[in-house]
Amino acid sequence: MQFSTAVRNATLDAIETAMGTAPKLRFYTGSAPANCAAAATGTLLLEITLPSDFMAAASGGTKTLSGTWQAAATAAGTAGYYRIYDSAGSTCHEQGTVTATGGGGDMTVDNPVLAVGQSVTVATKTLTAPNA
Repeated sequence: MQFSTAVRNATLDAIETAMGTAPKLRFYTGSAPANCAAAATGTLLLEITLPSDFMAAASGGTKTLSGTWQAAATAAGTAGYYRIYDSAGSTCHEQGTVTATGGGGDMTVDNPVLAVGQSVTVATKTLTAPNA
């Protein structure tokens, strides 16, 4: 099955819409749970309230972060995975791996080894639609 670029872009834009405005991005130590419905595991290292329009409009079957995603760590440890929750912080809509820039994770940051109070900036986050 293949979709047109217009359908792929609409699908990706619908993902952002479903997550809502100003969702919560959280980084945890360890490996991600089996799925978004499972409880988070590991230590919560930081939470970032994302901008209301947190992803750029989809283009060519991909969608990238928009605005600055940055916060200070509230706990020490190595970020292993992230979760994006609704604005209330109660429903997980997405999870994936975190690595340093160039490390190949689903999301990359300037430094995944965190100390309390350390500023963390998300470098890349891209959603890619199937057959894009």
